[in-house]
Amino acid sequence: MLTGAWRATLWRLLGLVAAAAAIGAWFGRPALAALIVLAAWTALMLHRLHRLCRMLDSRALLRPAPGRDPWSRIGQHLAQRQRASRRTRRRLIEQLRSFRDAAAALPDGVVALDPERRIVWFNAAARDLLGLDPRHDGGAEITHLLRAPRVVQWFAEGAETPLTDVASPADDHVRLSLRSIPYADARSLLVARDISQLQRLEQVRRDFVANVSHELRTPLTVVHGYLDMIEPESLPEYEPILRELRLQSRRMTQIVEDLLTLSRLEAQQSTPDERVIMAALLESLRREGLALSQGRHSIVLERVGDRDLAGSTKDLHSAFSNLLSNAVRYTPDGGRIVLRWECDEDGGRMTVSDTGPGIPAQHLPRLTERFYRVSTSRSRESGGTGLGLSIVKHVLMLHQAHLEIHSEVGVGSRFVCVFGPERLLPAAPPQAS
Repeated sequence: MLTGAWRATLWRLLGLVAAAAAIGAWFGRPALAALIVLAAWTALMLHRLHRLCRMLDSRALLRPAPGRDPWSRIGQHLAQRQRASRRTRRRLIEQLRSFRDAAAALPDGVVALDPERRIVWFNAAARDLLGLDPRHDGGAEITHLLRAPRVVQWFAEGAETPLTDVASPADDHVRLSLRSIPYADARSLLVARDISQLQRLEQVRRDFVANVSHELRTPLTVVHGYLDMIEPESLPEYEPILRELRLQSRRMTQIVEDLLTLSRLEAQQSTPDERVIMAALLESLRREGLALSQGRHSIVLERVGDRDLAGSTKDLHSAFSNLLSNAVRYTPDGGRIVLRWECDEDGGRMTVSDTGPGIPAQHLPRLTERFYRVSTSRSRESGGTGLGLSIVKHVLMLHQAHLEIHSEVGVGSRFVCVFGPERLLPAAPPQAS
């Protein structure tokens, strides 16, 4: 449309110049007449351009004069674009307000941070949970307001993983979970969730399990004691029943002991940083493995590196012993079990590998759950309680370590306890004999 209007205007201008030149030729001044027409045309165009610039500068709604010349068409096109832009802007503003209203209504605290972690916006829940003040805290750096050492360190390390069980700056009795969600242009959202109720429910669960396990210990001890007093030879017709009763009472006692161990580990906030002498611990584990195996397996001890660990000898021995007993329990006769301790500048790794039947991949993520069993019948036949790997997981968590599980059906399994370099200690000097 604009191209057609421009072509028509050009032809109109050429016609006017030709007519003026013809009239000027009548008086002997064709060039002067043509220049006068061109000057008048230029003045008219400049006037139209000036009007258009004034309309654009006013930022008011454009109201171009009707017409089919290029300037009128340009004004009409600009007016259409302006109306479309205003509609789009109104729609975006409405969406932004809707998003802000939705974010403001969230029960979780939401804080929008710029790339320098300065506060851009926060909702009412963030004000209540984090103690932020909308009159003064806008534009402030978040770590200047949340000054807990754990929170400051979390931000300094990149805030990549959620931070749990943090006291609220507004109320010490409120426990928070913090999560940082990055989005465009290195900005991020800080999400604070109140987990106080979940913490209370978890504490109730831990107390219940601990109390029930403790109360069961005494009657089980009594039952087990009376069963030991009965000689199967005196009652040969009840010998299978007595044998099964003894087996199940021992298993129940072991389950209670494992539950009490888990309750103690869950209630424990930290571990003593005593020196765990790995050479002695590995040798103790090897002897335990040989006693459990009773010559049915080949148990190999490997040690790469001479570093010790900082932590609890009792708890680490319990964790490694659980892994070793599982390997002995599920590895067929004649199989091979390897205990391997290796350490370098990246940390330490305690590995228990076996040549057992292996574990299907779909079961691996749930192995550390309480009482989870890959095969219920096989686990009960082997005497397992279903709590060993849960104990291993909690012990490693207290040592800021984690468990890696690798397994292939028909080949075997490998359980790796991974410790950070901060847990490694130089090997203790040998004691003089």
